[in-house]
Amino acid sequence: MQYESKKRSVLKAISWRTWATITTAIIVFIFTGRFALAITIGLLEVFAKMALYFVHERFWQKIRYGKKEIPSFVLWFTGLPASGKKELAGRIYRQLQGMHLKVERIDSLDVRPLFPETGFSPDEVNRHVKRSGHLCAMLEKNGVIVVASFVSPYAKSRNFARGVAKNFVEVYMNTTVDACEKRDKKGHYAKARSGEYTNFPGVDAPYEVPESPEIIINVDQVTMEDAARQIVSYLRKRFSINQL
Repeated sequence: MQYESKKRSVLKAISWRTWATITTAIIVFIFTGRFALAITIGLLEVFAKMALYFVHERFWQKIRYGKKEIPSFVLWFTGLPASGKKELAGRIYRQLQGMHLKVERIDSLDVRPLFPETGFSPDEVNRHVKRSGHLCAMLEKNGVIVVASFVSPYAKSRNFARGVAKNFVEVYMNTTVDACEKRDKKGHYAKARSGEYTNFPGVDAPYEVPESPEIIINVDQVTMEDAARQIVSYLRKRFSINQL
């Protein structure tokens, strides 16, 4: 997923040889006391070894032996509305992005405009989640890590998303309706209770708890920082993301 560009190799060569040449020139001057000779030898060395270093780096870049590929995967956050999915998914996305990995962030609200006139009945929600699962799987097949956050309240469509992905990691945000309602600064739960919203998971629609998620975040017992560390630890072990 990562590769060394020619510009980066050149900059590394210049940096490495600059310090090495300064050291060589100082050593020559110490032993000979001739400043001009020290500079001449230093300049000759820098051009010769910089070219050698560049060729050496490009040669090893093409050799597959010893390289570890970081596979693409779908990291799927699910949980009640206002359970913290979006915030935690954003944290993980930024960490992966900071490692210069190919990663995309997909949230339910961002995807809905791609599938217009999608409502919130159980059948429509299942179709929406299935379509989103297909989108995530297509990105994964093209070598992209996908960080997705969807309430995805029904096991049927979540299992479909798992089935179309090659590497699927389900993160369940374990919390209660009461706790989510207290965190709900936008008042969605209040609107659902007043009847303004219908088919709202946790109020007048069910949320089917995942049976075997790879990761369970006990939202009311850990901080977002601790939750992020828990997820990163799992990704490091499963996908050999040793940089994180």
